[in-house]
Amino acid sequence: MSVRAQSKDAATNPRGIPYAPFVDKVEDYVSSRAEVDGTMKSFQEMISKYQFMEVNTQRRVAGLKEKIPDIQKTLEMVQFIESRRPGSDPIETTFELNDTLYAKAVIPPTDEVYLWLGANVMLSYPVAEATTLLESKLSTAQQSLENCEEDLDFLREQITTLEVATARVYNWEVTMKRKDKSEHGDEDAGGETKRVLPNG
Repeated sequence: MSVRAQSKDAATNPRGIPYAPFVDKVEDYVSSRAEVDGTMKSFQEMISKYQFMEVNTQRRVAGLKEKIPDIQKTLEMVQFIESRRPGSDPIETTFELNDTLYAKAVIPPTDEVYLWLGANVMLSYPVAEATTLLESKLSTAQQSLENCEEDLDFLREQITTLEVATARVYNWEVTMKRKDKSEHGDEDAGGETKRVLPNG
């Protein structure tokens, strides 16, 4: 393998996913037909790894797309509570107890809210701290979604690169087979000619 191919293979994207080797010259990867099967198998294994990462990244994207609207909704509610001044009239609202069960509530002005943190954990926060926390979580989730979408594009490019590489190695092998067959055919034909000419 050439130095250029090795350095390209060692490079990664910002999240550490390696670049697929780009096969410009098949001879950089295969020096004889005996090495074709091993090279093709190596490429297929890399394709499988990229596809596995693609599936996991797609799942993460789906989770983030579900999570981000919930964070935005919670942040908007906390900001609304924060905007209400002390002494304001209580507001009447409904809140969800279960999927199909809601209850009425009267909410006076407050400087404290409770946030679900996951794993059945809820903590009390001053409204200002809750706003800061939710803004940070929203920013992190949005950045993660952007990174995941970039990774998906990157992974698809690497899969395509390896599919092209596999096709080039396969075509090279077919060309070598035809070349060998042609050379052997010429040798056989030449031998037959030598045997026939004296009788002529």
